[in-house]
Amino acid sequence: MTLAPNLIVFDCDGTLIDSQHLIVEAMRLTFQGAGLRVPERSAILRTVGLSIPEALHMLAPELPPGARNGLARSYREWSISLRRQADWEEPMFEGAASLLFSLAAKSNVLLGLATGKSRRGVGRFIDQNGLHGMFATLQTADGAPSKPHPAMLLQAMEETGATPATAVMIGDTSYDMIMATCANVPGIGVSWGYHTAAGLKRSGAKSVVDSFPALGALLAGGELTHQYEAVA
Repeated sequence: MTLAPNLIVFDCDGTLIDSQHLIVEAMRLTFQGAGLRVPERSAILRTVGLSIPEALHMLAPELPPGARNGLARSYREWSISLRRQADWEEPMFEGAASLLFSLAAKSNVLLGLATGKSRRGVGRFIDQNGLHGMFATLQTADGAPSKPHPAMLLQAMEETGATPATAVMIGDTSYDMIMATCANVPGIGVSWGYHTAAGLKRSGAKSVVDSFPALGALLAGGELTHQYEAVA
C-alpha cells in the first residue's frame, strides 16, 4: 500500500510574502474614497488572512452588506492599481524561496497554498517569483469559505491524497492555526507576520518559529511525528 504524501500547506500574505504595506494602503484608499473613517493600521493587519468580504465585515460591521460589497470592489481595484506601481512591491521574506525549493525537491513532499488571496492574486504571486509547478494544490478565497473555516485544508488533502496525519499548516495568523485545528492538522506559526506569537499559540499552534531556517529544521527534525511524518 502506498503511503499518503507529506503535504505542507503554506499561507501566503505575512508568511511567504510581505504584503502589509500594499494591503494597508489599499484599505486606506478604499475607506477614504467612500468617505468613511479609515481603520487603524493595527486593525487592518488583524484581518490579513481573511477573505476580503470577511475582512471588511470586521472593519466595518455597521455597514449593510451592499455597502461592504462596494468596498470590496473598490479594494480590489486599488490593489490592482497599486501593484502596477514600482513603489508597492510584495517581496518574499528572506529565506522563503530557498525553503520552498528545498522542500519541493524532496520526492516524498507535496506543497500547497491556502490563502485569502483570489486565484488571480495567487497566479500573480507565482508568476512574479518563478514558482510555476511548485504547488500541488492551490486553495483560495474564490473556491472555499474564508479562514478559519477548515474547507481549504480539507480540500487540499482531498486533492493530494493526504490525511491529517500526513499534513501540516504553516501560517502567521490565528485564522491559520484555528483552521488547522478544525481540520485536525498540526499548525506551525511564524513570528514575522501579522499576529503575535502568543496569539498563535493561544489559537492552537504546535510550535512558533522565528525564521525560515528554523522552520526547515523543525520540519526535518520530526518534532511533530505524533501527527506528522518528518520530511528529512
